[in-house]
Amino acid sequence: MSDELTRVLEAAARGEYPPMDGGTTVIGQPNARDCGVLAFTAHSVIFTDEDPEWIRERLAATPSDPLAASAHPTFLAALLARTGRKLDAVDLLTVADALPGEPGVELREIEDPGHPRVAGALVRRDGVRIWAADGGVLILGRGVAGRWECSIEVDEEARGRGLGLELATAARQLVPGDVVWSQQAPGNARSVRTFQRAGFRPVASEALLFAT
Repeated sequence: MSDELTRVLEAAARGEYPPMDGGTTVIGQPNARDCGVLAFTAHSVIFTDEDPEWIRERLAATPSDPLAASAHPTFLAALLARTGRKLDAVDLLTVADALPGEPGVELREIEDPGHPRVAGALVRRDGVRIWAADGGVLILGRGVAGRWECSIEVDEEARGRGLGLELATAARQLVPGDVVWSQQAPGNARSVRTFQRAGFRPVASEALLFAT
């Protein structure tokens, strides 16, 4: 595990962010699986085992505002080509403190490796646990640098009745750690609103590069 990346994430969870100096911090990958880009306000953290000098040269050559270079498609495409990895999306990274008490929604722990959301989690997280509700699922596991991450899925016919909010809140009650992280696609406004209503705070944008 990359101690430096862990420190960055733990600090961000406390509301302590990298300096807004327009700079980029390049650190090693926490493991062979996790590689990516975190874009905070006016500072980026790139975790990769690639040559830091190459990273900085590519950022300088990116045709964009320097503050946005690390999340620019030109830079990400170059990084993907160099690493041979793939990128699903650039997500909004959010975090919430753990909550005491029992979930307010009825859940049953299950194993369902065939569920699309679960299948993705099994590739990208360790120690994955799955809970089913009437109309949805909640998934918890250890993701980047060992942080606890959650994701939820609500069936189309169950939407509009608050189940997403209940599941996101339940993640805060079920997580074994002090905080729980989650990523939302910025264009999925419904998901962004749901997690923020459940107390998840925006931290950064995150582009995770996955091995092909």
